[in-house]
Amino acid sequence: MNRRQFLSRLGAGAAVSTLALSGCAPKTGKKSDQREEIPTDRMTYRTNPKTGEKVSILGYGCMRWPTVSNGSARDTNDDIDQQAVNRLVDYAIEHGVNYFDTSPAYCKGQSERVTGIALSRHPRDKYFIATKLSNFAPATWSREASIAMYRNSLKYLQTDHIDYMLLHAIGMGNNGMKEFEERYLKNGILDFLVEERKAGRIRNLGFSYHGDIAVFDRALAEHDKYHWDFVQIQLNYLDWKHAKEINERNTNAEYLYNELYKRGIPAVIMEPLLGGRLSKVHDHVAARLKQREPERSVASWAFRFAGTFPGVLTVLSGMTYMEHLQDNLRSYAPLQPLTEEEMQFLYDTADMMMRYPTVPCNDCKYCMPCPYGIDIPSILLHYNKCVNEGNLPESKQAENYRKARRAFLVGYDRSVPKLRQADHCIGCRRCVHHCPQGIDIPKELQKINNFAEYLKQGLDLVPALRQV
Repeated sequence: MNRRQFLSRLGAGAAVSTLALSGCAPKTGKKSDQREEIPTDRMTYRTNPKTGEKVSILGYGCMRWPTVSNGSARDTNDDIDQQAVNRLVDYAIEHGVNYFDTSPAYCKGQSERVTGIALSRHPRDKYFIATKLSNFAPATWSREASIAMYRNSLKYLQTDHIDYMLLHAIGMGNNGMKEFEERYLKNGILDFLVEERKAGRIRNLGFSYHGDIAVFDRALAEHDKYHWDFVQIQLNYLDWKHAKEINERNTNAEYLYNELYKRGIPAVIMEPLLGGRLSKVHDHVAARLKQREPERSVASWAFRFAGTFPGVLTVLSGMTYMEHLQDNLRSYAPLQPLTEEEMQFLYDTADMMMRYPTVPCNDCKYCMPCPYGIDIPSILLHYNKCVNEGNLPESKQAENYRKARRAFLVGYDRSVPKLRQADHCIGCRRCVHHCPQGIDIPKELQKINNFAEYLKQGLDLVPALRQV
């Protein structure tokens, strides 16, 4: 059994407005050097074809603000470190970033308030605010509750208008079309938002898409009615052609982008790093990227890929720490678009990555909290880490068996408390409904738990895995 068969058996799934959206930063043949000081006047901007406004190609995703414990507010219940947020926002604006993306749902409901405090310290014409109508829970589907959420966004963000307003995550869930209709159509909320746009309290109206492609296609089919100003999609060099191979519920980014581009709808990009997975690739893949560009980070390839497409307005990154922000600024201040040969190099790299399949978890934490206390993202991320580092032994006879066995088991106990590990999953499937990637989470947890048990008992992995 080869490595790919082993991993598979284990169960790891693995021309319109071109000129208006073209980058306006001067081109340079000089490659970024991380030892150089980051310039404050070299940010690449794209032009919004509706308003003519210049939007920074790097957008700040406000989902992962730092906490007082130096963690991420997406991962812990700790208070957000407002002073650290202020420093990040100040540095970003100083270096040309002017697009800040938040939501009532981010940082356990605190992102808009914290983001509003940081941004309000700057002149209003120095930044664009993007937020969302995140009415996921049925209790918020009524017209009154949704309007209240929208007005709270204005209050928390300390502004009288939203520059970029999104319907949040249409198509997500097991019944994406029904939820789309309940959340935005039957209650008249989409019509309300259109009127708010006419009144100037919303400058641009769009939606973010996850999941059911029928909902995406329906929304675009009604473009003549709603006049979408932008659409937020998941795009990266792995999802460009392999999204459906990783999970059949996903849609290849190539299709999503091209459907927007031919209609002249600017694309806002989320998940350029697939929840960080494209910055933590398998060692062989990382070596391939570093050999090609030793002075660039592994992550920079993904950001340059997303920014190269002319129909992209901005690329979002959730930057918790200053080093994240600085690395991304080196990719975009200015952007050096990929050549055709470099694009093919990344397509080939994506093909190579499919030989090391991981669970397509983006660490969005929409599956949390688990009613039985299971730390679902940490379990999946630990498994993916072991895949990428070569710490999944194929059998007891494998040369690296003892080292890999120890790395998996010790790392598992360190990453996930025992009472929150996969063996406590009862298969209630509440998490599956909330997963934007459509992962069969209980199935993956069962397989990871079985694998851990085989390692603990010292069983011969190949025969054992045939029984899964």
